[in-house]
Amino acid sequence: MLSHLKILTVTHKRTNLNEIGNFVIKSNDNTGLQAKLERLKQQFQLDELFYLSTCNRVMYLFVTNHELDESFTSHFFQSINPDLPLVTIEQIKDIVYGLEGEDAMEHLLEVAASIDSLVIGERQILGQMREAYEQSKNWGLSGDFIRIIFQQAVQAAKSVYANTRIGDKPVSIVSLAIQKLLKSNLPKEARILLVGAGQTNALAAKFLAKHDYNNVTVFNRSIEKAEKIASTVDGTAYPLSQLEEFTGGFDGMIVCTGATEAIITPALYNRLLAGEKGQKVVIDLAIPNNVDTAVVDEFDLHYIEIEGLRQLAKENLAFREQEIVKAKKLLVNFLQEMPTLIQQRRLEMAMRQVPEEIKAVKAKAINEVFQKEVATLDDTTRELLERMLTYMEKKCIGIPMKAARELTL
Repeated sequence: MLSHLKILTVTHKRTNLNEIGNFVIKSNDNTGLQAKLERLKQQFQLDELFYLSTCNRVMYLFVTNHELDESFTSHFFQSINPDLPLVTIEQIKDIVYGLEGEDAMEHLLEVAASIDSLVIGERQILGQMREAYEQSKNWGLSGDFIRIIFQQAVQAAKSVYANTRIGDKPVSIVSLAIQKLLKSNLPKEARILLVGAGQTNALAAKFLAKHDYNNVTVFNRSIEKAEKIASTVDGTAYPLSQLEEFTGGFDGMIVCTGATEAIITPALYNRLLAGEKGQKVVIDLAIPNNVDTAVVDEFDLHYIEIEGLRQLAKENLAFREQEIVKAKKLLVNFLQEMPTLIQQRRLEMAMRQVPEEIKAVKAKAINEVFQKEVATLDDTTRELLERMLTYMEKKCIGIPMKAARELTL
């Protein structure tokens, strides 16, 4: 049965992230997505189907006896995206991973354990997989077989996270910056300025909220974006044009805008200090830097900039990669268990009618085959007969079940 497990997947390892969009199912809502997946399942006569789409991969996991040759793969993705460029179709065997049987199961385990992720050790993928599985199950796309392999993948991932340090040491620039900020011992009530409201500072705001910093003021050219980010930290939003007029002072500042030159000049920084003394924490996550080098030279501040964080990110990622060897050794055990788990489930399914059939034999014996003889028995004897048959019924049910369990050990 494991030989019927197939995966077609496109990841960051074989193509750039923008190209992955050519292989996802495009839909405006879940109703449309469900309908397209149902058609896909029917069109290719798939027994079960699981669909996962993230920022750096798309995976189609299914159960079928079809061979995953180049013709099947091309037809499959042309059905998903009729506008797939000809050059992509011609190169599809170099872009798409086609995996079957044990290789497919091994890949699923590595994805769940974040060994195959763009950022190794990020646990977000397991949550995304859980959500995708619940969706496929609720829509009736997946069944008993995918349930078994998915449960095994979840258990394997938990074992990797619990028994290795693959998730230790932050590797994203923003998370490292916030870690630096936390180490500076800024109190939770510290006044923090967020200058810029792009994706980087949006993520920074989420980290601030996670660590209970809620005295945050956001400045951005677009006030709408500033307000959206401010809402995540119960902060206040202003247009960037009002930054020079701000007199509330600050303890920490995180700067990241699309400006191509420094916007935090010595003059502006001095005004933002509002006459206060003491060291401030300034995090500059922009390229090129948004904080003028003269600010770093002239004022008392703990300056954190992106180049220093990048080097630390590389070191941390190298540490995580060392843990992959340990993780893969753990996954081998879960992979080797799969044939036994599948065999156990097949026996369970095959024998689930046994109890009812034994009950039916008992009922027929009493009510049909030996009806006349049973009718001549007194109440005490009849009750004894019933108890004897019920005892035998339970024992007869247990014998094949025990034998089935022993066969799979």
